Amino acid sequence: MADPQRPALTLYSRNWCHLCDDMLAGLRAMQPDLAFDLAVVDVDSQPALEAAYGERVPVLTHGDRELCHYRLDPTTVTEYLRNFR
Repeated sequence: MADPQRPALTLYSRNWCHLCDDMLAGLRAMQPDLAFDLAVVDVDSQPALEAAYGERVPVLTHGDRELCHYRLDPTTVTEYLRNFR
């Protein structure tokens, strides 16, 4: 069961995207300090997601809120997660 005090972020990405790989690596490095869950969703796995995101990946979200896209913005993500609690 998910911890409601631990935010669950979603990274919309695709397999062949080096920017997606970079953002995922950056997020994994931040996880120990910021304690968040991360789901990685391949936009190519669902036509609706592929249509919604197209080439605009990676996109990091928390619920309906977009935190950053294309490149990880560590400052924005850190501030958002620290204020989440």
